[in-house]
Amino acid sequence: MISDEQESFNTPPEIGPNAPKGKIAARRLARSLALQALYQWQLAGQSINEIEAQFRVDNDFTKVDDAYFREILHGVPANKTQIDEAFAGLLDRSLDELDPVELSILRLSTYELLKRTDVPYRVVINEGIELTKVYGATDGHKFINGVLDKLAPLLRSAEVQAYKR
Repeated sequence: MISDEQESFNTPPEIGPNAPKGKIAARRLARSLALQALYQWQLAGQSINEIEAQFRVDNDFTKVDDAYFREILHGVPANKTQIDEAFAGLLDRSLDELDPVELSILRLSTYELLKRTDVPYRVVINEGIELTKVYGATDGHKFINGVLDKLAPLLRSAEVQAYKR
């Protein structure tokens, strides 16, 4: 469980007048909740099913892309080795030295780059950056941006090349 001093981590990003609507907003909320659940999984070592059940009790899922939340939450741990290997060589430090929030974001974003080719790579990068701005360290978004910018051409070379044309 997330401790009281980390309570602000549990609060989804604010929804302002310029916030996305519809499917985009539902996906953004799914990513936010999945990030929090993955963070808890990394730190507490609880089973994914227990964490999912807890999140469903503790959070309002009426505006969340439920299927996307579930896919990310179960897909990241199931593909952890492949995910970590995909970005580990791009880091300037070991996985153990990464901030747990940044590690969770890298895993979530890498999962999307690997398994959700229906989501444009630029959206994956942007969502990773936005999650880091909300939940990560002050300049963590720069680190996440740098890693994902290097990773995208490795995992989605055709899409990146097509965009650059």
